[in-house]
Amino acid sequence: MTNWTNTHVLILGAARQGIALARWLSRHGSHVTLSDARSLDELASARASLADTDVEWAVGGHPLELLNKTDVLCLSGGVPLILPIVLEAVKRGIPLSNDTQIFMEVAPCKTIGITGSAGKTTTTTLVGEMAKKDRGQRTEDGISSVLRPPSSVFVGGNIGDPLINYVDEMKADDLAILELSSFQLEQMTISPNIAAILNITPNHLDRHGTMEAYANAKARILEFQTEKDTAILGHDDKGAWSLRSKVMGKLLTFSLHDLDKDLNGAYLHDGLLNLRDGNAYLPLMMREKIQLRGDHNVANVLAAFTIGHAAGFKLDDMLEAVEDFRGVPHRLELVRELHGVRWYNDSIATAPERSMAAIHAFDEPIVLMLGGRDKNLPWDEIAQLIHKRVDHVVVFGEAAELIQKAVSTVGAARSVDLHRVNDLKEAILKAAEVATAGDIVLLSPGGTSYDEFKDFAERGETFRKWVQELS
Repeated sequence: MTNWTNTHVLILGAARQGIALARWLSRHGSHVTLSDARSLDELASARASLADTDVEWAVGGHPLELLNKTDVLCLSGGVPLILPIVLEAVKRGIPLSNDTQIFMEVAPCKTIGITGSAGKTTTTTLVGEMAKKDRGQRTEDGISSVLRPPSSVFVGGNIGDPLINYVDEMKADDLAILELSSFQLEQMTISPNIAAILNITPNHLDRHGTMEAYANAKARILEFQTEKDTAILGHDDKGAWSLRSKVMGKLLTFSLHDLDKDLNGAYLHDGLLNLRDGNAYLPLMMREKIQLRGDHNVANVLAAFTIGHAAGFKLDDMLEAVEDFRGVPHRLELVRELHGVRWYNDSIATAPERSMAAIHAFDEPIVLMLGGRDKNLPWDEIAQLIHKRVDHVVVFGEAAELIQKAVSTVGAARSVDLHRVNDLKEAILKAAEVATAGDIVLLSPGGTSYDEFKDFAERGETFRKWVQELS
C-alpha cells in the first residue's frame, strides 16, 4: 500500500517500531489504534511521545473486538504470531504488516537488507560506514552529517531508529541499509534490491518453534526479489548456502576459504582478503588490518565487501571504512584491563552458537560468563568446546542450572572449574575472584537478558559499569 488515507490500522506493541509506525501512519491520514498489554502508567512515556497525534490507545491487553474496524494489523518486533488476536486476524483475512514492510513499500530509493543468526548488526553497521564514505558523507562522533549532493545514506531496520521515521525526506538517489530480523521477515511480502543472508544457525526457537520455521522466515528476504536484484549468501554456512536455488537474480557469496571458480564474491586466501566477479579480480587487504577479533568478524568483513561491491561502492572507500572500523558496542567490546586481566563485553551473544564464536576469537585462558534466559536452544556443543578451551565458567540467571548440567555431563579428560551464582553482579565478582593475570574474562551469555534486564544493551551497559567499579 502507498495510500493510507482513511484506512484503519491496528498496531500491536508500543515499543520503538510501533511508536514510529503509529506516528507516520497518523501523519498520512490513517486512523491508528495502538494496542499494548501494559497499563496506562507503564506506557506514560510512549503516550507522551505521541501526544501530538490522533492515535487512539487500547491498553491492558489485545481484545478481539479491536479487529472489527481494522483494515491492516501491524506487529511490532517481538510480537508473536500465535497471539489470539493475530490468529483471529489471519482467520478473518486481515492482512499483516510491520514498519519495515511499509517503509519498503513507499521508499523511493534502493535498499540493502541484511539478515542472519549472527553478525548482522556488525555487517550492517560496516556497510553503512562504507556507504557514507562512498556517498560523500562524514561522521562526527558516530552521528552522520548529511551533505547533499550527492546523496544520503540511512541505516536502520532492526537497529537504531526505524527508517519509517525518515522515509518522507528520502530521495531517489539515496540508499537505505536495513538489518532485518526473522521476526520482521516472517510478515513481509517485499524484498530489498540487495539481500544478504549471512548464516542460519539455531536461534529464536522459543519464538519460531522449529528450525525449519526459523529458516523459512529468514529465506523470505529472497522470495520477492526479481532477476534485476542481487542475493548474497554465506558460503561457509550450510543453512544460508542451501538457499541458493531460491535466488532470482545475481548470486554472490563470501567465504573464509577459496571459492570455486564458478562462484563470485569475497574470500580469504593465505591471509589476504580478495574479491572476484567474473574475470575481474581484486586483492583487498591483509587480514591483520582488520581491527576486530575472531574468524566470525573476518567473515562479517568479507560479507560487507561483497555487499559493497554489489552496491557499486568505490574500493578505496570500502578499504578505508574497514581499516577505521572498531566494531559495535556489546560485541566483543574490550571494557578494561585490570591486574593483567582483560574484560570483554559480548552481551549481544544471546545464543550458544554466538558464544562459541566468541570463545574461538581468543587464544588466551578464558573465564567465561554464561547465563540469562534460555531460548530453547541446545547447549551440548558449547559444553564440549568449554572443556577444550575454557578454564573457568561462571553461570548465572534463569538458565544457570540448565547450562551447569550441560557442562557437567560432558565426558572429557580436561576438567573445567565451574561456579554457579544468582545474577550478573555476582557473576562479575566471582569472575574477578578466579581470574589471574593474562586471562580473558568474557561475558558472552548465550541466553537473552530478559530475566534481569530489558535487553542485551542494558545488560552490556550494566556489565561495563560494574566492571569499571572493580578495584
